[in-house]
Amino acid sequence: MTCYDRRDLGLLLLRLGTGGVLAAHGAQKLFGWFGGHGLEGTGQFMESVGYAPGKASATAAGLAEAGGGTLLALGLATPAAGAAAAGAMAGAAAVHMPNGFFAQEGGYEYAATLGLAAAGLAVAGPGRLSLDHALGHVLDRGWMVPAALGAAAAGTALVVGARNRRVRRRAEGEQEALFEE
Repeated sequence: MTCYDRRDLGLLLLRLGTGGVLAAHGAQKLFGWFGGHGLEGTGQFMESVGYAPGKASATAAGLAEAGGGTLLALGLATPAAGAAAAGAMAGAAAVHMPNGFFAQEGGYEYAATLGLAAAGLAVAGPGRLSLDHALGHVLDRGWMVPAALGAAAAGTALVVGARNRRVRRRAEGEQEALFEE
């Protein structure tokens, strides 16, 4: 190889794989493609697991996954794309956390893997085989990495925290009385 090295090819493969999977998951939520349930069905599910309002939560998750995934695959606005996708995956991991780590038991393994790959791409950058590189990195500046990851972390913490409070309140309301009256 003359112009590109192994690192650039590796980042391209990682971006295409991670971004493609995320974009497909987002398309399931937004449009019902690939066996998904679209905004209505996903919104009902989101509401059932504590993300309210459900349809708005489904829209936000779908846009973060589809948009972040597409941008990651293209290598465009990589810090923001990776941060958005990582935030969406943190929200998914929160739902699966009670089931433990492994996906076969309904755990958060898959969401964590996608989220860490997206965050890693935000930090590492897209490589030279990317639109960011072709455009002179105008949407991929060094300061954008901590800004994007910080904003995504703060937003995710607020959303997941509110969801966890709703789930706790719901569980407390479903507890049986210790003593009969």
